[in-house]
Amino acid sequence: MDNKKNGIPKLRFPGFTGAWEQRKLGEVATRVTRKNKNLESTLPLTISAQLGLVDQISYFDKRIASSNLTNYILLNRGEFAYNKSYSNGYPFGAVKRLNRYDKGVIPSLYIAFMPNTIFINSDFMEMYFETSLWHKEVSARASEGARNHGLLNISPSDFMDIYMEIPEKIEEQKKIAKFLEDFDSLIALHQRKLEHLQEQKKGLLQKMFPKNGETVPEVRFPGFTDAWEQRKLGEVFDTVTDYVANGSFKSLRDNVKSYTKENYAYMIRLQDASNNWKGPWLYTDEAGYSFLTKSKLHPNDIIMSNVGSVGKFFLIPELDKPMTLAPNAVLIKSSKNNALFLYQMMISTPMQVAVGRKTTPGVQLKINKTDFKRIQTNLPSLNEQEKIGEFFKQLDSLIALHQRKLEHLELMKKGLLQQMFV
Repeated sequence: MDNKKNGIPKLRFPGFTGAWEQRKLGEVATRVTRKNKNLESTLPLTISAQLGLVDQISYFDKRIASSNLTNYILLNRGEFAYNKSYSNGYPFGAVKRLNRYDKGVIPSLYIAFMPNTIFINSDFMEMYFETSLWHKEVSARASEGARNHGLLNISPSDFMDIYMEIPEKIEEQKKIAKFLEDFDSLIALHQRKLEHLQEQKKGLLQKMFPKNGETVPEVRFPGFTDAWEQRKLGEVFDTVTDYVANGSFKSLRDNVKSYTKENYAYMIRLQDASNNWKGPWLYTDEAGYSFLTKSKLHPNDIIMSNVGSVGKFFLIPELDKPMTLAPNAVLIKSSKNNALFLYQMMISTPMQVAVGRKTTPGVQLKINKTDFKRIQTNLPSLNEQEKIGEFFKQLDSLIALHQRKLEHLELMKKGLLQQMFV
């Protein structure tokens, strides 16, 4: 029998028994409707699903709020606001508590409320709204048609009418909240470690490659003193873009004998942990593109987006199945064993600036392959290239390790929220 159906969570601290109580939000919280009539606050806030209630100007880098803030809701620290606008991963909007500032103002479209601490611990309430348990309640009360300019169509009275399950004892609520807060602190610690490593790499990329107009880098491995030699990219590697060799992409797709919608959709998009970018789509040979031999991918090949996300590069890792290049990308191949160096050179600041200068604006950014190959760069000896490439490979592996740890912790938190609440 599923204990959650009986009001008992799957995970529980020792010493607490019995079913949780079902209460309406309006029974454990009071709606906040106070207006900012006297301009007690001139800080317009917005709800970020990831960051919570934040300064609107800092978040959007501009002011979205009206110049007249008197009709905005005045929110004090510790009070909650619900943004009915959905975003990626938050199909029913987000509920956040004001933690960063003493007070601020929010649009009247938001639904604001304060917890009644006789019945519910504020920290517990904050954690409860990180779960998806309240989504079903909101969905049941939202009007048919559901969306109005991206907003869920639910009235403040209906929202305050949603049911939630809470422990009868405040002490149990506090224990749950404290445990999850400590877990959040652990996640934040790993997030800071990851960001620190990413910043370290960004700084090293600036120092280990020559700045524009210079022929030696600021930081160098011992034993290397020669100036780097200037070369055009076309002299350093070859590029391949013949994924439409048999005609248009549509005719290419139609040439696949075993074509089905499922096969055609069987693509992967690789993730680059070092700069958190998803590379171009790649097609598996299982989808029938094995005849495109020139654009077949191998480990340490480099892919460049030449349409849309211009200047983004991806280093191909070990592949568990044969892969073929997709449209809007260029395959970069080198006859020398210096792919690791070339990849880091491509994402360094001087190269990114150079690629940007050759990029053509329009509906989608684009760079011509010939213009790309004419870009000039500086290269050290092959031995120095290999050392630089191997150094950044190890740094990227460390970054990827921290990224995986962070993702694992976030997944654990998600599981805990599911099991510690009813």
